[in-house]
This record gives sequence, C-alpha cells and structure tokens, in this order.
Amino acid sequence: MAGPVESFFSFAPLAAVLISLLAAVLISLSSRRPNLRETWTIVAALCKFAVVGSMVPTVLAGLYPEINLFDIAPGISLALKADPLGLSFALSASLLWIFTSFYSIGYMRALKEHDQTRYFASFALCLSATMGIAFAANLMTFFIFYEVLTISTYPLVIHKESPAAISAGRKYLAFLLSGGVALLLAVGLTQRVAGTLNFTPGGFLSVSMGQAELLTLFVLFLVGVGAKSGLMPLHSWLPTAMIAPTPVSALLHAVAVVKAGVFGFARVMGFVFGPQLAGEIGATTLTAVIAGATIVIASLLAMAQDNLKRRLAYSTVGHLSYIILGTVLLAPAGWLGGLFHVTTHAAMKITLFFCAGAIYVKTGRENVSELDGIGRQMPITMAAFTIGALGLAGLPPVGGFLSKWFLAQGTVETGQPILLAVLLLSGLLNAGYLFPIVIRAFFKSSKDFTKFDEAPPLMVIPLLFTAAFSLLLGIYPDGIFHFYSLSSEAVASVLKGVVP
Repeated sequence: MAGPVESFFSFAPLAAVLISLLAAVLISLSSRRPNLRETWTIVAALCKFAVVGSMVPTVLAGLYPEINLFDIAPGISLALKADPLGLSFALSASLLWIFTSFYSIGYMRALKEHDQTRYFASFALCLSATMGIAFAANLMTFFIFYEVLTISTYPLVIHKESPAAISAGRKYLAFLLSGGVALLLAVGLTQRVAGTLNFTPGGFLSVSMGQAELLTLFVLFLVGVGAKSGLMPLHSWLPTAMIAPTPVSALLHAVAVVKAGVFGFARVMGFVFGPQLAGEIGATTLTAVIAGATIVIASLLAMAQDNLKRRLAYSTVGHLSYIILGTVLLAPAGWLGGLFHVTTHAAMKITLFFCAGAIYVKTGRENVSELDGIGRQMPITMAAFTIGALGLAGLPPVGGFLSKWFLAQGTVETGQPILLAVLLLSGLLNAGYLFPIVIRAFFKSSKDFTKFDEAPPLMVIPLLFTAAFSLLLGIYPDGIFHFYSLSSEAVASVLKGVVP
C-alpha cells in the first residue's frame, strides 16, 4: 500500500448499491417483454462490476471511497465505505453475478420457469443488499443491509411454490431472522458499551468493558452471523434451501447469503473486537472448536448425501468454517487464507452448482447414483466439475490449494496441531465426497442408454468461465482483479502490530 490510509468522498459505493436496485425496478416494469427484462439484468451486472472494479486502484493506493448518507440517530449514520476487505467481497460477488445472470437466463429459458420477472428482480435486490453489506462503514448500516438480504432472498428460496419449497422458506426465515434478532441485540449492546459503531481496523472494543459482558456480546454476534455462515447447529436451513432453482443455490452458496455471514464474522473479529481482544476473552478458542467440529461433521454428512445439491450444500457448510477458522487465528497467514478462501470457494462452488444445474436441465437427474457415464456425454460440464472438485479438495493448481495452504500455515505459526489435523482430514473427506462423482462420470458405464449432450450455451459458457477463474486464482492469484492484494491489505490493516 502506498502511503497512509485516507478516506475521500465518492458516490461509487452508493452507485454499486443503487445500480441493481434500479435494475430491480426496470425488470419489474418489463414483465411482458422477456428480452428487455433479461437485458436489464445483464446491463446492471456489467455496470455494477465496472463501478466496483473502478475502486480497486484507489483502495490499493490507500484511498478509501466513502459517503455518509444521513444520520439514523445521534452518532449513528447510514454510511458506505470501500476498504480492502469490503472491496474484495464486493468484487467477487459482482463478477460472479455476471456469470450467474447469463446462466440464469439459460436455465430459466430451458425449463420455462414461471414468475421469471419476480425471480430476476429478487436476484437484483439481493445483489444490491450484498453491496451494502460489503461497503457498510458501521454496524448499523451492516445490519440494515444484512436483513434486507434475508428478505429479498426469500422469494428465490420458495420460487417453485411447492409445499416443500414453502416449508423450506419458513425454515429459512426462522433461522435467519432469529439470527437477525441476535445481531440487533449485539449492535445495541455495542453502542451502549462503546459509544460507537464505526468499523475500525484492529477493533474498537476494550477489555476494560468487562470480560463477561464482552463474551456475551461476542456470543450474540456469533449467533447473528453464524446463522448465515452455516455454523453448526445453525446450519440446517442451508441443505433444506436446496429445493430452490440451481442458480439460487449458487447465489446462496457462492455470491451472497452465506458469504455475507462469513464476511460479517470477519468484520466483527477484525473491526469490532480485534483478534487480540477476542483471544484474551476466550472467544477465539470457543469459535475454533465450533468451526473445527463443523468442518469435520459437515464433510462426513456430505459423504452420506446421494442428492448432488445436498452434497454440495453440506460441503459449503464445512468450507465456510474454513474462513471462520482463519479469522480466529492471530497468524497473518491464517487470516490471509481465510479471506482469500472467500473468493476461491465462491469460484469453485459456483462452478459445481452450475454443473449440477446443467446436468439437471439436460437429464433431469439430481442424484449422484444416477451420474454413471455422464462425463462421456457431457464432457465439458464434467471437466469443469472436476476442476471445482480438485480445488475444494485443496489440490493445485486450483485456487483452493492456495487458500488452504495459508490456512495450514496459520495453524503451524500459532502452534495449533489439532487444527492442522482438522484441515488435513477435511481435505481427505472433501476428496471422499467429490472424487467418486468424477469417477462415476468418466469411468463407469451407465445402464441408461438415453442420448443427450451439453446444456444450452448460456449455461455451459458461464460454468467454463467460473472454472477458468478457479484455475486463475491458483496459478495467478492476483490476476487482473487483485483479489490476493486486497486480501493481503485487509490482513495488514487488521493485524498491524500483532505478533503471533
């Protein structure tokens, strides 16, 4: 980073929020003109990414775009600010929204889904809320957009409107709104004990506030963001929500909802408590135990799932805890691995869900046991799936290898052999529930002699791009988008002066 950090007034963070909000309105007004509706979706995705990407050079130079919209209460404002942590999250979400938009159009056309206007408008609202979460300058702004994301995603979860979908929607709201209540209590208590809600690198709370009160506050935050993060036992809504269309599953797992949860945890750890204070009150040990257990148990549950999307859902539950585990380590390498895994996991997991959707559209098959020989008829799709599977198992040259490498290095630097063992075991388990799918697809013969080919180009091309992105993150981690540099700068700001 060049020079000291400074903030300057800019409309860019607000524009990133408003673009997809405007798109939702235009999409709703274009319900009788499908081509125009889809055009608004694509144009908004491209414009959002351009706005977010335009902030990268200034943020890496130590200049943070900021805008204070208005005061909600004395000392509490609705404010947006682009720092390295938020920009990295916003950049990956906006980039992947472009691919998801094209994929969604192909998926919806292929299956002739109903209520496509509501679907695309809700998608746009979700991305608007995600940008607000990424660029929130304080806890209150974060909370508002965090809850908007929950509500705007609900129509997508219940899109099929079947009894199972409605039931999944109720469960989704029950878990996430309950988490929201805990988060609101945490925000209120923070304001009372600290007198401020503004995110500060390294944290703004003090041990002088009382260890018991601080630990209570941390638990409230842990529940608040843990519900979206899939921390056990707050995870069960996530596999249930797989009743939603596949592009929605990709949104939940890679772009917005669960990533908002782990991003929120990183904010709380690095910009509210600070790693040192969290360690002093025992919060890091508590969280490491929960995250480690979640990683192992979720991986074991994934191996037992025959439904492909549910298997991928439990995989997500485990991989989200990798990120949380990284942020409870005082080691810079651990933090870097956790933050970089936000992006690498997003690229790899969205690829796998895209592949699952392509298989469903062409064959109607949803279960792993039905995928024998499918790689011979859909070789492009299954090649992309293989790349994602290799990355999630932590093998080079896919991006997941690098993020897991840094996580493992962080456990070594902090003298945590048990956590290192958890990471190594989970890598084997990842291979155990993903590699058999690849083996079935390419090396087993199907008893069903039905002939089929690849999904429509609007679905295949996006999954090829996300698979290539997964590889790029492993071969050239900074790439043209500077995800590695943004993660590194975020770590430097949080752990400045910390000696593991």
